[in-house]
Amino acid sequence: MHAKGGPPLGHVLSRAAAKAQVHLLALSALPPAVAGDAHRLCASVVTPTDADRGDLVSLIVARAKAVGADAVLTFSEYAVVAVAEACEALGLPGAGGAAALARDKRLMRRTWHEHGLPQPEFRPVATEADLHEAATRLPFPLLLKAAWSAGSTAHQIIRSPHEVSGAWRRSREVMAESAQLGYAELHVAEADADFVVEQIVTGTAAEWFDDPGWGDYVSVEGVVARGVFHPVCVSGRMPTVEPFTERAGITPAQLSPAAQDRIVALARDSVDALGLRDCGIHTEIKLGADGRMWLIETAARFGGAMTVPQIEEVFDLDLIGMLVDHLLGRPVAWPERALTPAQARGAAGSLVVLAVDGAGAAWQDRRVWDFPAVADRVPLSRGSRLSVVAESSVADGSTVPVYDPAAGANTMAALCLLSAADPRTVLRDFETLVDALPRILPAAQLEEVSR
Repeated sequence: MHAKGGPPLGHVLSRAAAKAQVHLLALSALPPAVAGDAHRLCASVVTPTDADRGDLVSLIVARAKAVGADAVLTFSEYAVVAVAEACEALGLPGAGGAAALARDKRLMRRTWHEHGLPQPEFRPVATEADLHEAATRLPFPLLLKAAWSAGSTAHQIIRSPHEVSGAWRRSREVMAESAQLGYAELHVAEADADFVVEQIVTGTAAEWFDDPGWGDYVSVEGVVARGVFHPVCVSGRMPTVEPFTERAGITPAQLSPAAQDRIVALARDSVDALGLRDCGIHTEIKLGADGRMWLIETAARFGGAMTVPQIEEVFDLDLIGMLVDHLLGRPVAWPERALTPAQARGAAGSLVVLAVDGAGAAWQDRRVWDFPAVADRVPLSRGSRLSVVAESSVADGSTVPVYDPAAGANTMAALCLLSAADPRTVLRDFETLVDALPRILPAAQLEEVSR
């Protein structure tokens, strides 16, 4: 089932179609760059009417029965719960009845609290009054999050009591705007009204990485198969853009074996606590001083952007195909333990193009996206290869959106993939790319900006 978010649809479909006959139920419009391939690779492509979407689980179940589906899966955060419930109704393997625990940040944090796992102090929030009350009990600064959002959408940093009301209004506005763009929970009614506010913990990358420039958090990629967590690898990050918008993910993270083992052990605890059954896993963990760690979130699906293609390139693992095989009851040889940089074949990373410089400051003027100019003029390291993910990028000649901290990744212009000799080189090349973009992209003309 296709909806916005997750790995690029073209990558997903090609790998799934190599393993099985695929029927596509498209709840979001197919990206123009892959629409033709979708019809070529799939036995059927169905776009339901608005009337059919009223009961999403029933829609999925009916379609699965119509095509005789042996497995149902999605890679979109916004469809995880609906697909899990449909699989339960069909008697097929899936994330299971606990899927909502890996989707609703309030339930997720409550479950981890019950298991004594390290995480920021938090409070669920349903009204502005709730937020004001929470602000009297939690230490500033605080982070307000939409409970069902993804991609750092509707995140608001609250530094003092007088910022509470404004943050509440802006987060609500952004959730409404995101829903209009298709970035919203598809199954749970009124999910845009649910929020959580939490303490902002102080992270540090310096004690975890030998080189400067890394972000203070990582993600553990893996899968749950028959209730058993199989970690695959750890991905590193560049520092986020305020408030906490992700800029780039790099596979693998350049960690020591001991540090990676500790991170993976916490990820295992987080996944086990949620009780998931059969699904991809993406767990984000904040890194602190003196070896401290805090759970950020766990998703019952693979990491978004180019995380899955990066893993395939670096570790020669087709996670999409492996998950399809598993759901169809075929034997799959999951890694015995999380793979390390020493086992990697080079490194790969994906960069979200945002109109901010390396320090997170907005570009001084508007620019036009032009990937050929980027590929021709950015001085990358010898042997590095840069490409653009067309289905996740605006067309060449389009004006780069102004970065909106509250909207997060909704204001991205493009997604780039870079392959290099090692993680350090990917990180340095991304820093070079970020610094170069506002200089080498063409200036937008007044009429282009107005459009």
